[in-house]
Amino acid sequence: MFTTRPELSGTFGMVASTHWLASAIGMRILEAGGNAFDAAAATGFTLSVVEPHLNGPGGDAPIIGHRAADGHTFVVCGQGTAPAAATIDAYADLGLDLVPGTGHLAAVVPGAFGAWLDLLARYGTLPLAAVLAPAIGYARNGYPIVPAATRTIGAVADHFAEHWPTSAEVYLPHGAAPEAGTLFTNTALADTFDRLLGEARAASPDREAQIDAARRAFYEGFVAEAIDGFVATPVRDSSGRDHAGLLRADDLAGWRATEEATASIRFAGRTVHKTRAWGQGPVLLQQLAMLEALGIDSVEDVDGVHAVLEVAKLAFADREAWYGDDADVPLETLLSSGYAAERARLVGPTAADGLVPGTPDGRIPRLALVERLGDAVAGTGEPTVSSIGLSPGDTCHVDVVDRWGNRVSATPSGGWLQSSPVVPGLGFALPTRAQMFWLEPGLPNSLAPGKRPRTTLSPGMVLDDDGSGFAFGTPGGDQQDQWTVPFLLRHLVGRLDLQAAIDAPMWHSEHVPSSFYPRGHVPLGVVAESRLGDEVLDGLAARGHAVEVAGPWTLGRLSAAGIRADGMLVAAANPRGMQGYAVGR
Repeated sequence: MFTTRPELSGTFGMVASTHWLASAIGMRILEAGGNAFDAAAATGFTLSVVEPHLNGPGGDAPIIGHRAADGHTFVVCGQGTAPAAATIDAYADLGLDLVPGTGHLAAVVPGAFGAWLDLLARYGTLPLAAVLAPAIGYARNGYPIVPAATRTIGAVADHFAEHWPTSAEVYLPHGAAPEAGTLFTNTALADTFDRLLGEARAASPDREAQIDAARRAFYEGFVAEAIDGFVATPVRDSSGRDHAGLLRADDLAGWRATEEATASIRFAGRTVHKTRAWGQGPVLLQQLAMLEALGIDSVEDVDGVHAVLEVAKLAFADREAWYGDDADVPLETLLSSGYAAERARLVGPTAADGLVPGTPDGRIPRLALVERLGDAVAGTGEPTVSSIGLSPGDTCHVDVVDRWGNRVSATPSGGWLQSSPVVPGLGFALPTRAQMFWLEPGLPNSLAPGKRPRTTLSPGMVLDDDGSGFAFGTPGGDQQDQWTVPFLLRHLVGRLDLQAAIDAPMWHSEHVPSSFYPRGHVPLGVVAESRLGDEVLDGLAARGHAVEVAGPWTLGRLSAAGIRADGMLVAAANPRGMQGYAVGR
């Protein structure tokens, strides 16, 4: 199998992420004596500076961690909740039947900063100043801005100039988008981080007390006050109108990152861990369970790819009917082997149309009205700026393993520069994750005050009984838990190494409605890299799939880091986009 790079191996530590600078910073933290939790937080803070079109400190960050000393595997939920004033009636009064994809009305509580602080306080060892210092340095002194960021800024430059002047101040420093590769700074963000550290140091010399003081300064202090004042000012959003937001300082003050159990199944003799059903992570587990029931052990021919596409439709239909921040989600049944076998029997020799959720525990599924009517349009990706033309975006990912065997997988996202205006004086934007709620009552993902939107962010962890295993994940919105399926099959069943499994051709279905405004889909749609080969591509078309052939290296941005059964540390990162790298020794 051709690979673009070797799978890295060593004994000290490994970091893989979607940006080379962030990976290098994570390794620097390991070299300074930090553990995987310190390194993941430093990598995450750095990503929030150097990939502002993909995430920010005001975004979202679900994290899966594994502490080697006692085998404790956990989720830190950095997904912020809907404001107290965010009711379905509040949007209906504005004449809206979907939450806009951009602007203040889509804002939820910023969760990323609090999640990284929670991870540091519970499991890290280094002072907050040491972990934040690299991000502050890049924000103040500059970093080479990547081409994707400059393209995104260019796409929204006119909108910034006309409607979002606070964003223009940061991202159009000379009245135009910066050129790719030039030094770019965000001094307002550096000042915000410095002020947070200043308040932390003033509060106490104790490490954990400083972390808590920084959290208070963000969620109860000057950051929350600035957000409260700004969101009350109407701004243009993707509805084409100006709206003030609903988020208030009290919403931030009442929120904390939470630690909770993972959702997991056994697959190929290992345990695969994901977030629970407030995120889409369980759809990966459902797909793996159905593929095991079908006996699929290869995705190198049309039969295997067709089966993967069909179980994806079934799992994502269940996501639409059953997933949400709701205590009544029948997750145990959805992840059971009996339910998987029942669902797998629906996979036929040709592409199935429609959206067909199951009936776990005999319960009758209910879909959102727009999905029942089938009147959605082609998807626009993550996130969107539809009032000025569509601007597809993405997410970040980081995986870390240290010499003690601790592992972290995190998928920071949100707070995209193109989806929400920069908060004056803070240098970052707010998350627009409320667009993932339905404004139709009675659904698991219907909007309600204090509720988490059903996020697409989906870190992952595979653990074996002998202590080996790896952290993994990818950006990609709804596609995250599709691209990881062939990766896991190729690595766990096909025995390819991590890098070969990442490099191999990818594909995904676009049949199920998007989680993002305006919630579009392409019935029977499949996007596949051309490297999949004419025999497979033509075979899929013959089975009724509407195949769109993408470039040979265009789909997926996977990375992974872990420990082999022989104790060797390993890592790999996606070559697509020429941005992600793994480092280690």
